[in-house]
Amino acid sequence: MKKSIKKIIAICLAVITVAVCFAACTSNETGNTNKKYKIGIAQWEAHEALDAATEGFKKAVEDKLGADNVEFEYNTAQGEVPNCSTIVNRYATNNVDLIMANATPVVQAAVSATKEIPIVGTSVTEYGVALGIENFSGLTGVNVTGTSDLAPLDQQAAMIKEIAPETKTVGIIYCSGEPNSKYQATEVTKYLADLGITATEYPFADSNDLQSIAVKAVSENDAVYVPTDNTAAKNTGIIDAVARPAKKPVFAGEEGIAKGCGIVTLTISYYDIGYTAGEMAADILENGKNPAEMEIGYAPKFTKKYNADICSELGITVPDDYVALDAAE
Repeated sequence: MKKSIKKIIAICLAVITVAVCFAACTSNETGNTNKKYKIGIAQWEAHEALDAATEGFKKAVEDKLGADNVEFEYNTAQGEVPNCSTIVNRYATNNVDLIMANATPVVQAAVSATKEIPIVGTSVTEYGVALGIENFSGLTGVNVTGTSDLAPLDQQAAMIKEIAPETKTVGIIYCSGEPNSKYQATEVTKYLADLGITATEYPFADSNDLQSIAVKAVSENDAVYVPTDNTAAKNTGIIDAVARPAKKPVFAGEEGIAKGCGIVTLTISYYDIGYTAGEMAADILENGKNPAEMEIGYAPKFTKKYNADICSELGITVPDDYVALDAAE
């Protein structure tokens, strides 16, 4: 009797072992380990461009990993640097699988918060500037990769000459607290100089002094250029209220700013760069890619767009290769 019981137990154990092995093999064959990844999304503030990047990121991650296999936690820093640190430090403490950092201040805070958790950035103009990397080659060498929102600055300078060929002076308005905006201002100044246009920088500290800076820039120049700048993007109404009555054209670094106060822009799709960042995140989580060894990604295409209302009011006619903002491309 005892031998029969032992034999039955042995048979049951064997069956269980085979079942476990079969399940493991099936899981490996399908690539589905049933792991649920937790991603902490930290966004600098809510505005059209950054919102689109976050939307694209989430869509790509869900497309690649499956919506049921990922959990997102989303927080916005509301444009405040201390909030960036609070958010990403909480993510690091909670040991999320990956941090998505949307905009430069958030990437900087995330790098300070963790050296182990992978960080994927987006809406960052120049990672070398953001991370203080000299002679930046496209690889950060640390736990950070991501996508850039940089449009060709030489072509943006050429756009000013194309639309307003009589322009001799340009005032560049940007937030002094955003290092990537300063980078763009410096580079555009060089390209404008090559075209015989003198550029002057007009940095502002925050929205409280933007109006006075805008008045100065508009009154002292033939035109204004606003690079991709988060603070400016959130306060385009202030710039528009100064520039439009003065009949001074504003050239924008991206379409969100162009919608608010600009006449034209050479822009990227923030949804697209967010989507690419999401694909990179999935590659890190699913395939174990090392962000330190992943090249920074750039927008696949650039589009010339114009603000029909402001152009009409200022009497500006754009070439046929410009697309109206919000029009189907």
